[in-house]
Amino acid sequence: MHAIRLHAFGPASNLTYEKTEDPVPGPGQVRIAVAAAGVHLLDTALREGLTGPYPAPAALPTVPGREVAGTVDALGEGTDPDWLGKPVVAHLGMAPGGYAELAVVDAAKLHEIPPNLDPAEAVAMIGTGRTAMGIVQFADLGPDSVAIVPAAAGGIGTLLVQYAKNAGATVVGLAGGPAKTARVRANGADLALDYLLPNWPELVGEFLTSAGHDHATTVFDPVGGPTARAAVDLLGPGGRHLVFGWSSEGIRDGGPLTFTQEYLTERGITSESVLGPTMLSRAGGPDPLRTLETRALTEAAAGRLRPAVQRYPLAEAAEAHRALENRGTTGKVVLIP
Repeated sequence: MHAIRLHAFGPASNLTYEKTEDPVPGPGQVRIAVAAAGVHLLDTALREGLTGPYPAPAALPTVPGREVAGTVDALGEGTDPDWLGKPVVAHLGMAPGGYAELAVVDAAKLHEIPPNLDPAEAVAMIGTGRTAMGIVQFADLGPDSVAIVPAAAGGIGTLLVQYAKNAGATVVGLAGGPAKTARVRANGADLALDYLLPNWPELVGEFLTSAGHDHATTVFDPVGGPTARAAVDLLGPGGRHLVFGWSSEGIRDGGPLTFTQEYLTERGITSESVLGPTMLSRAGGPDPLRTLETRALTEAAAGRLRPAVQRYPLAEAAEAHRALENRGTTGKVVLIP
């Protein structure tokens, strides 16, 4: 098979497209002929040897990537034979290996792809979609809600805009540049603004007043930095600042936007990081991550959520990484073998 391999930590150019041995499924596993492989911003940090929610690879060379969709083409010993030939999607978890024409995964991690989703869309929902489902558990959105979504043209932002609109909320989507704001507007946001404009907070305030709202009620914060800070300033008493990333500060050397308890009390708002154990405890079930994956795929199958996907050929994984790092992508980045 062909795969993307990383022989040394470093820049995107270290990702090389190579011929390598076909993986063989072990007991209880399947092999997937990959039709789409997900790329995450975290992958760019792991490529450099940095740690985060997942540890950096312990040994090199490695095949990056943890989200795949395709067709089961081989079974390991003891695996249910009904999986053979089925279209499936899976999050590989701690084990990489997704940037390849073939990938091995435990059968317990598999989901059948709903008939109305293509493999790239299914990959988006198994990773980005499950995170979005985890985030909205904390939002309590309704017709009286006003949600501000920074990075609204991204993979998670696209889904959050759709979810909030489905809940009846008024949605303000922020994105960088006219092309991205046009996508946010087409995705259903009531107001789509370029956060590169210095007066965007004033424009949001004017819009809220004209729409009969005194303030925002929820800020979904994947970016940190001054954009998120300005959005939080638009929250009113009882508002929620839900933190799930910090891309504007840089996944390598930044961190999420934080506030003192004195500030939060004075403003009458809450600020909470919703990733990790907090998210999982809310999801419930014997396997909370699978619970969220199932919810995400169910929402997509019903047509209530539709992921935005930007596709790259597998051989161009390095270019996909560079585009992610330079904020040159829209939606979920997916590699196509």
